Amino acid sequence: MRLTPIVQALMLAALSSASVSLPATEALPLLHAKLEQGQADVALYLVSEKLDGVRAFWDGQVLRTRSGNTINAPAWFIENFPASALDGELWIGRGKFDRLSATVRRQVPDENEWRQVRFLVFELPQASGTFRERDQALRTIIQMAAVPWLQAVEQFTLKDRPTLKRKLDEIIKAGGEGLMLHRADALYQTGRSDTLLKMKPWNDAEAEVIAHQPGKGKYSGRLGALRVRTADGVEFLLGTGLSDTDRLNPPPVGSIITFRYRELTPGGLPRFASFHRAREI
Repeated sequence: MRLTPIVQALMLAALSSASVSLPATEALPLLHAKLEQGQADVALYLVSEKLDGVRAFWDGQVLRTRSGNTINAPAWFIENFPASALDGELWIGRGKFDRLSATVRRQVPDENEWRQVRFLVFELPQASGTFRERDQALRTIIQMAAVPWLQAVEQFTLKDRPTLKRKLDEIIKAGGEGLMLHRADALYQTGRSDTLLKMKPWNDAEAEVIAHQPGKGKYSGRLGALRVRTADGVEFLLGTGLSDTDRLNPPPVGSIITFRYRELTPGGLPRFASFHRAREI
């Protein structure tokens, strides 16, 4: 593999740097995606599959969730990871989030379960250079680490919006979640930015549970709906999508849940909102 001088510099700097110092048990300063709603010039982006996994941050010493909590992975899983910080997803496969979540949440790791897990990396946090250059550098770092379950997320280019739509349809048909689009020329940044876009056949968002609405009729004695509040202060009842298990043991008040919806009303309320799941760790 022939590397440009800037990619060589990025790779050497990442390999020789100390671990990134981040506060434990606090939300990590990561890059978060905005929705792709027709605004992207597709040719300017690198595109990858949106993985339905657990976001994980390797700081050079510890594997953490996006909330800053330590992930209790087996020692062998991380012992040969590089010293450079890595951002990615713990993943088992399409449609296997619940199984993965149970594995990651265990305080005492199950060795057999962790042998099914991969850490799929898509970013070199706090590194310089464009995303295209950082992607090339992280691939070299991962190749040098030679850890079978440590892999780089595949990034590809698409020429136009019809090609993008066909790729999305292909991923959804195969059981995937959608696509991620990252500006190839973007420098590293944190927060929510349109340099990173997510594209799915539905929208999703997070909200805080602020109350439990008692059920009626067939749901008597169980949860009827969750009253939730979004980060924008919009409150509404969320009753669709809850399983019997969710109604018997609902997400507690104060917890964060993910819901899906089609679009927003002029007043900011989500149309056809449906409970998806409680946010993990």
